[in-house]
Amino acid sequence: MNKKRENFEKIATRRVESILKNLDLLSNCSNKYTYEYTKEDTAKIFKAISSKLSLCKSSFDKKLTQSNFKL
Repeated sequence: MNKKRENFEKIATRRVESILKNLDLLSNCSNKYTYEYTKEDTAKIFKAISSKLSLCKSSFDKKLTQSNFKL
């Protein structure tokens, strides 16, 4: 397999696993017995996450569709 592909798979897998673990940790904050929060708090949290996720996806999509025009 191509070295760049191997590096991507290795690093992307590790980073996605880290993100998923952190989301699990964030979901622990939903325990109303331990924490107090409002709908506004959760809206801010998920707006920030959604915004960053959209930027990340756009970055991947943009690079996949870039044309390599040369004269």
